[in-house]
Formats: sequence, structure tokens, C-alpha cells
Amino acid sequence: MKSGQNSNNDFRIKFILGAIIIISELVIILLTHNSKWDSLLGIVFSLVLLNIAFITFGVWRSSTQQKFLESQKIQIQERELILTIINSLPDAILSVNQTGEIALFNSSALSLLDTNSSLIGQNINQILKLKNLNGEKFNFREIFRKGQPFFSANNLVFENGTDKIRIELEILSIHGFYSSKQKTQKNFAVILRDITKQKTLDEERDEFISVVSHELRTPVAITEGAISNLQMMISQNSPQNLLAKNADLAYKQVSFLATMVNDLSTLSRAERGVGDNFTMICPKKLGEDLFVKYQKQVEEKNLALNLEISNKLQEINTSKLYIEELLQNIITNSIKYTKEGSITISIKPNSDATAARFEIRDTGIGISKSDQAKIFEKFYRSEDYRTRETGGTGLGLYISAKLAKKLGTEIQLKSRLNHGSTFAFEIPFAKK
Repeated sequence: MKSGQNSNNDFRIKFILGAIIIISELVIILLTHNSKWDSLLGIVFSLVLLNIAFITFGVWRSSTQQKFLESQKIQIQERELILTIINSLPDAILSVNQTGEIALFNSSALSLLDTNSSLIGQNINQILKLKNLNGEKFNFREIFRKGQPFFSANNLVFENGTDKIRIELEILSIHGFYSSKQKTQKNFAVILRDITKQKTLDEERDEFISVVSHELRTPVAITEGAISNLQMMISQNSPQNLLAKNADLAYKQVSFLATMVNDLSTLSRAERGVGDNFTMICPKKLGEDLFVKYQKQVEEKNLALNLEISNKLQEINTSKLYIEELLQNIITNSIKYTKEGSITISIKPNSDATAARFEIRDTGIGISKSDQAKIFEKFYRSEDYRTRETGGTGLGLYISAKLAKKLGTEIQLKSRLNHGSTFAFEIPFAKK
């Protein structure tokens, strides 16, 4: 409605302007044939009319220019809005013509290419050299030549220096003005998505499942064999000592499987963020509860369990589930690898009194320097004959490291063969 009114107003102004000019010209023609004074008055009158015409023309021109400027302003605002939206997207986006010349790009494209330089006018084939997993070069020009409305690929690699980035690519055909001659031609929107993290997670998951399957296969086979032997021995009235031996073997393997299932369950809870909610916890009470829980188990191995808790501890804001499972894993590990001596649970302020420092010290077999670098890897078990005798799953300390990361901390390890180990981490005191 407003647009129609503006058009009518423009028409009226132009009509009045034309009428004034015509009338002034007619007056000049008529009065040139009359007396001197009449002619002079006519000229003055005509000049007045022409002046009015020029004023009217100025008003009309000013109005037209204002509308043009307002239209340009709206277009600029719309373009800025579009660019803002494009720049906020996490995927790299480039607009190119059929030859590969870049007309538009967003900030994510600069991040992907690791540059601050403008990409306008550059050729995408030159600045973005992609390869498939077989090392074969990807040719944008060939895709543009075919002019497919849509193309996608997720098996591409972009080598940016020493980094190898896995890329998911989408190319969409679009139409629009591109060249300075304003010729309509087919252009392309190139969308690049960094899927390196996702691919890494997928590969790690597949590897993990494969390793778990392998680790479970042996105890399951041993358990099946032991139970089969038990059945046969029972039917043959074999001696009790042989029955007990096979029953004990089956029990140990089932216990191993139960431990692994529990470890995997703990890892799964951490990965799913089950305990991500933080709450206020009293470190002193946490230490006292752990002491009560493990005292009997430690005493059964003829070991001493010590508790060292400072009176200067403050509350910590952390995950109750994660910190309990972290400490339990470390304590269980210390009990497993300590044959004589003691295990100490220590909770004190750190050196600058900004955090609670948790330490689990034991007088166990210790960890060699070569193993210390690998001890937190999944399914890693030392080649030391003393550790092989315990039959661990190789997941306990790996899970501990994962839980520590969830808590925003890192496990510190000090160990010496035949002298024991100390596992420690710090959790900041809650801000008052």
C-alpha cells in the first residue's frame, strides 16, 4: 500500500512540474507580442513560474534520492545480517563461480585455512588442496564442470602444515549474478565440515570394542573349560581336590569378568556424563567414609590402613560420584599390588592452601619408569611377573585418568620399584 502511494505522489509531482514549465513557455510566447511593460511583466511572471518549477523539481529529486538511499540502506542491512548469520556458522562456507574463483567466505573458512588474508578472487583449487583416503587429489573444477545440483563426500583429508584434518564436503549449485558485467551464471556454495574429532571418536570406539572382545574371549574360554571339567569330574566321582581346583579356576575367571563389566560400566557412566553435576563435599567426611569402607579388606591382607586428614580443609565443589570412584579405583589398585606394609589415605591443603590435595600412598611393588609413561593407557598391563599374577583388567588406572579429567584435574604419580607408589590429585576449594 505504501509503495503504491509513493508511486502516485511521484506521478503528481512530475505532472505539476511539466504543467508549470509548459504554462511559463506559453506566457513568454504570448507576451512577446504585446507592449514593452506587458512583456516585462510577462517575463517576470514567467521567471517566477520557472523558479517554482525548479523548486518543485528539486523537491522531487530530493525525494527520489532519499528513497534510493533508504533502499540502499535496507539492502546493506540485509547483506550485513546475512553475513553475520554465515559468519556465526561453525562450518566453512565459500561461494565460488564455475572457474573456482571465490566471491564470498565466512570466518570458519579462514579458521580452517589458518589465515587472516582475504580469499576474494582466489581460486579454491589452489588454496584448498584436498585428497581422499587413498591420497588421490580432489578436483573441484571437475565437479563444477559437471554442474551437479548437489555433491557430497566425507572421506577427504585437508593437510594444513603438519595437521591432517578430516573433511566432510557438500557442494550446492546456485544461480546468481557474479561477474562485473552482471551476467547470470551458475555458481556454487561449498560447505566444509571438520569431522576429525568425530572420526577419531568413531575409530577409538571401534578399537575399544575390538579390544574388549579380545580381552573377554580368554576368560570366557577358561571358564567354559573349567565348568566342563567339573561336570566330567563330578560324573566320574573325581577327588575333591581336583573338583576344588577347577571350581576355584572358574571362580577367578568369573570374578575377572565381573570386574571388567564393573570397570566398563564406570567408564560408560563417565562418558555419558552421569555424574557431571557438581555439589559441595566435605573432604574430611569423604576420607573417613573411605577408611571405614576399606579397613576390613586391608586388614584381611595383613596390611595397615592409615588416615591422615588436616583440620584446615575447606569444602570442595565437585562431582561426588566421580571423586568417590576415582579414589576407590586408586585405593583398590594399591591394595592389589601391596603385599606387605601399609596403605595411607591423605587429604590435606596443597602448598598454597587453595585446594585439597588427595594422596594414596602404598608400600607395594612400585612401578618401573618405563611403565609409568603407559600405566594410564587402556588395557595396559605391565610385563612385570608380579603384576601378571594379580590378573587385573588393565582398565582401572585408565578409568581413573578419565575421571580425573572430568573433575578438571590430573593424576600425579611418584613410584619406585620395591618401594611403593603415590597417586595424587588436587581439587580447588570452593569459593566463598
